Amino acid sequence: KVSGTGSYLPEKILTNNDLTRFVDTSDEWIVERTGITQRHQIADNQSTSDLAVEASKKALEVAGLSAADIDLIIVATTTADHTFPSVATQVHYKLGCTRIPAFDIQAVCAGFLYALSTADNFIKSGQAKNVLVIGAEAFTRILDWEDRTTCVLFGDGAGALLLSASEQPGVLSTHLHAEGQHKELLWVPDGPGANSFQKSEGQFVKMKGNDVFKIAVTELSNSVKTTLAHNNMTAEELDWLIPHQANMRILAAIARKIKLPAEKVVITVDKHANTSSASVPLAFDLAIRDGRIKRGDNCLLEAFGGGFVWGSALLKY
Repeated sequence: KVSGTGSYLPEKILTNNDLTRFVDTSDEWIVERTGITQRHQIADNQSTSDLAVEASKKALEVAGLSAADIDLIIVATTTADHTFPSVATQVHYKLGCTRIPAFDIQAVCAGFLYALSTADNFIKSGQAKNVLVIGAEAFTRILDWEDRTTCVLFGDGAGALLLSASEQPGVLSTHLHAEGQHKELLWVPDGPGANSFQKSEGQFVKMKGNDVFKIAVTELSNSVKTTLAHNNMTAEELDWLIPHQANMRILAAIARKIKLPAEKVVITVDKHANTSSASVPLAFDLAIRDGRIKRGDNCLLEAFGGGFVWGSALLKY
């Protein structure tokens, strides 16, 4: 079951009007196409692991657990502090854990769903009782601030969830997918292992937005339907949909396709923008803390990211 959640957003806020000072755009243009009004940006003296630690501390507090109770740490991130070691090992160190396993998962915006599914299987196999699952990103550091089609879309933050062994229903099912042939629709072209690797604009996010939109809406809608069918449920039995916060138009299109009322969709994209792997746990934590999500609620989490990779999870909170 989910025993605790937490989140953290950097203090610095960049509004759409702030962006207009150095990007050829406008608040009206951004809001009309994305629904985003602002995003948080990591401070110069912060790293991804710092964001992850702050979110983790809040989740531990809610769960009534300490670092000594954690059996495994999994961090979903695309923006690690270092090529190696992993962000998870830095969280491990900063929280004061000793000798327990820790590793990162890289599935971009769907990373948290991949991490959650992995944690669920560690618990079901008996290898762990309490798993700290984190989505954390410093995505603004891989943006080309001269590319108005991408730089307005993303923000930084972290969300954490403690998954604990329990006799009570918790993670009802998880469903993960990938299609590698679409990589050039949403990617960062260069990496240390690429034959073209160099310090260049190839290290910035590149995206063909219209193509991504069409595939994302189709696959995420299908994923929701598959998850509901797997659990012999209908959309009416869902209390909440907590989707990846990429674009307001995508969220609205998915809700229409699965015939889910808008008031059952948790939305944070307007204030957070797209925080990649952090977006789902950030939204989940926010809706728990403001009282919308209550114990016993059926919550469907879903996300779609570059690769393409996507996934969903049905939780009973």
